[in-house]
Amino acid sequence: MITSPHKPILVVEDSVEDFTALGRAFRKQALPNPVLRCEDGDQALEYLQSYGQHPNWPQQLPAFVLLDLNLPGTDGRTVLDIVKKDPRLQSIPVIIFSTSTNNRDIQDCYRLGANSYLTKPIEFSVLEEKTRALVHYWLNTSEIPSES
Repeated sequence: MITSPHKPILVVEDSVEDFTALGRAFRKQALPNPVLRCEDGDQALEYLQSYGQHPNWPQQLPAFVLLDLNLPGTDGRTVLDIVKKDPRLQSIPVIIFSTSTNNRDIQDCYRLGANSYLTKPIEFSVLEEKTRALVHYWLNTSEIPSES
């Protein structure tokens, strides 16, 4: 069982390269929060819907979810829709992290309940700045409900 006094950050990302870059950006901030990866929407839903029951996963809900849209299996839009309709999960901030700049994708995600939408940058320095702002806002500035 993984336990931590700090809520984990859940990254739902199928690209090894994108996750590796995100991991580097998070490590540069020396976060005390563990960063978890689910490689597809099905794995993310399994973790979120059965948290506290899987011995190899943290026994708490994530501080926030960083969710890619285009995933194998269950895509990010469906994951977002399911999470935001589940009374046990809907208060978890879900930040979409996608290469898509399509206005339709952005509108659909906000309509489904996304808390924010960020486009994946190409340059690592821009990724660092976006993750720094993301962490500062969601872990230091905003108040996130505790589990009941």
